[in-house]
Amino acid sequence: MSPRTIGVTEVALRDAHQSLMATRMALEDMVDACADIDRAGYWSVECWGGATYDSCIRFLNEDPWQRLRTFRELMPNSRLQMLLRGQNLLGYRHYEDMVVEKFVEKSAENGMDVFRVFDALNDPRNMAHAMAAVKKVGKHAQGTICYTISPLHTTEGYIKLAGQLLDMGAESIALKDMAALLQPQPAYDIVRGIKETYGEDVQINVHCHSTTGVTLVSLMKAIEAGADVVDTAISSMSLGPGHNPTESLVAMLEGTDYTTDLDMDALLRIRDHFAAVRPKYKEFESATLVDTDIFSSQIPGGMLSNMESQLRAQGAGDRIREVMAEVPLVKADAGHPPLVTPSSQIVGTQAVFNVLMGRYKVLTGEFADLMLGYYGECLGERNPEVVEIAHAQTKKEPITERPADLLEPEWDKLVAEASALDGFDGSDTDVLTYAMFPSVAPGFLASRDEGPKNVGKTPEQLKAEATSSSDAGRAVQGPITYKVSLGGRENTVTVERA
Repeated sequence: MSPRTIGVTEVALRDAHQSLMATRMALEDMVDACADIDRAGYWSVECWGGATYDSCIRFLNEDPWQRLRTFRELMPNSRLQMLLRGQNLLGYRHYEDMVVEKFVEKSAENGMDVFRVFDALNDPRNMAHAMAAVKKVGKHAQGTICYTISPLHTTEGYIKLAGQLLDMGAESIALKDMAALLQPQPAYDIVRGIKETYGEDVQINVHCHSTTGVTLVSLMKAIEAGADVVDTAISSMSLGPGHNPTESLVAMLEGTDYTTDLDMDALLRIRDHFAAVRPKYKEFESATLVDTDIFSSQIPGGMLSNMESQLRAQGAGDRIREVMAEVPLVKADAGHPPLVTPSSQIVGTQAVFNVLMGRYKVLTGEFADLMLGYYGECLGERNPEVVEIAHAQTKKEPITERPADLLEPEWDKLVAEASALDGFDGSDTDVLTYAMFPSVAPGFLASRDEGPKNVGKTPEQLKAEATSSSDAGRAVQGPITYKVSLGGRENTVTVERA
């Protein structure tokens, strides 16, 4: 019997640099790898969404829509894939349904094929409209399970959520492990359970980070359980808080009943390209290599660095351990939401407030909204005492309906506001850029014609560093003569090798 082919989603163009170097990689450093990525044989290429849109306009002065169009042109044979935060789209609030439809429509028009739709709370209501919008434009709607661990999160619960996503039209199910919490046995049990419950033909994609050091084994167990596609990053853009290496997956499957059918020559060229590019962004690199403390704290690497910077700004950098202990308590009070954008930032910041000011003496506006239901429903019950504090602070009533149902139509208002901005080109995509990031978009639109900013090291800086490093490490080959002034007299001193 011939080996079963496992599809691979390459994440080097999006999540890899988001996780390793704060999403700072410029388009110019990706384009030369696209031809090889296009011919390597991936199931899909994740290249857009997540934090890339924000980073493009906030730091790089790049139009994210032009980035997508460029990828479409350079990779005509590939399925392009994005990460979409359901009703939050790529911003940090809920958007009214027509805005969701417009965003999906324009993303498809500009080249997107696969939409990985997730919600930070795993609330299916917050994914349903985005999924329907994807199906309406004839693209691949991937329903996503955000994996976390708590006393309430069970294999059976994840299997049930998969069924809800299939019922709303998901063409595939993604098991998304954003914090490297997915250990091998749960990976096997969840994938096997979904297949046995809903049929072997249900496509399951598995996404893992590598921070805890165990998840390459988790990918193997998921494959053995029937997973169809797994996410990896080319080796020169892998590991640490990033992902497992693509070439390692290929090697791991040699001699087994599985294969990837990837073109290894193309992979090696992709590897070499990013190995040459990566030093440019060294100043943005995460220092984390392996961190098994995540299993107890459940704090993803990016969330930890954010909390550390908040504490240092308050002169309380030495209190990080207290905050780490507080995070699981806040998470439990909020009903055990998975810690992923934006819930990770909301829970983490509230934990910092609790340590510095006293437990729930001050609530952030976002945490109050989370407690009152304005981000959706969590699996667990919210602490009623904290709900009452949130109600008293905000004067808002708790809600149980889908948050977007409370929103008034806003598209026409967004068009009017965007039209007044300098540099607005009249397109729906510019309106969407304004809708996602209304405080950042005006500056971006006004300066867009200036072209991309160089946020990494220049070739000249890298060459100078390499020369300096080479000189510093070069062994002394012969005598060195120094001129030394002493007491007004100049003396010549020669030092020989020992």
